[in-house]
Amino acid sequence: MTQSQQRHALDGVRVLDLSRVLAGPWSAQILGDLGADVVKVEAPGKGDDTRPWGPPFLPAMPGEEGLARESAYYLSANRNKRSIAIDMGHPEGAALIRRLAEKADIVVENFKVGGLRKFGLDYESIRALNPRAVYCSITGFGQYGPYAERGGYDFVAQAMGGIMSITGEVGGTPLKTGVAICDLFTGMYATTAMLAALRHAERTGEGQYIDCALLDTQIAMLANQGYSWLVGGVVAKPMGNAHPTVVPYRTFAAADGPLVVAVGNDGQYRNLCLALDRADLADDPRFATATTRVINREPLEAALQAAISARRVHELIDALSARGVPCGPINTIDQVFADPQIEARHIVHRFPRADGVETPTVAYPPKMSATPADYRRAPPRLNEHRSEILRDWLDLAAEEEARLVAAGALS
Repeated sequence: MTQSQQRHALDGVRVLDLSRVLAGPWSAQILGDLGADVVKVEAPGKGDDTRPWGPPFLPAMPGEEGLARESAYYLSANRNKRSIAIDMGHPEGAALIRRLAEKADIVVENFKVGGLRKFGLDYESIRALNPRAVYCSITGFGQYGPYAERGGYDFVAQAMGGIMSITGEVGGTPLKTGVAICDLFTGMYATTAMLAALRHAERTGEGQYIDCALLDTQIAMLANQGYSWLVGGVVAKPMGNAHPTVVPYRTFAAADGPLVVAVGNDGQYRNLCLALDRADLADDPRFATATTRVINREPLEAALQAAISARRVHELIDALSARGVPCGPINTIDQVFADPQIEARHIVHRFPRADGVETPTVAYPPKMSATPADYRRAPPRLNEHRSEILRDWLDLAAEEEARLVAAGALS
């Protein structure tokens, strides 16, 4: 079956993406990966906020050097979409977006609370036109509560949501994660909610409003660390690369560099000790169970470090993997993409361009047997699909399109 013939789980679903930066575009990209027709509405002239967030940038197409650039950041969240530049501050531009929303199954936006009301693009306005629409708003703090009016970025949510307080070395400065984890997880939660709401709309004809907040998501993602406080009153602290309740589960220093050893049960622990020629540690009652290993963390980790430090990283990985002990090297980003496992899983897809430049993209991770994700469209250039979107969604005549351009509603 060719890509054009491939079945998609979301064939026929139309998504109007009014969002910018990361959480909203990330969620809309997932819907596009699963087959939805995603129309990305951008501001004329500059487009998505992340287009200039570089370097690095993808080289411009010949003759398009003066147009909005495509940063690596922008490319990461906008494949499988079509772009149209509409001025929503222009009355006819806002009216055109409402016409698109009337045809949409899902609308995604991440403006400040109430920010779209003045354009007639808020949920109540769209519901009056399209009662079956699923409308998802993504903000920093949600649609209500004392902080609802505040602007919110990922970094703020990481700080307020607790993850920075438990990230970093013991006694060190609080640290954010290396990627915008609140944005990304909020995008994932938003996608799940939209798919559930779409299922409901298909059964009943009833759309609904989805209120997603970065801060809410970050607190949910505290997982066991949050529950340690709720259940036992334990306020977690940074532990570097150690685990609060699983030992040994951390980085160790081998003779030629670090590696991760992640022992999740007693059988794996015994196999670790045997692989290191330390059967005595496997038999020591201080370390016999998961609980006693946590209690006696310091002497156990010191003994393991002494055994590991005399051997090389890949020798250890081979020995531990042979015994079923989870472990791995600490790869830099370039090493990640050179890893044979990554190549075997086809994690990187490349879109060819007419000028010979390839646009890389990182694949949707789940492998689905009947309706797999695919990569039909490279991240769009700003306003690349204006005419075809207006034709496909609205059956708009070329003369009317030209009039809207002349009026300033369209770019």
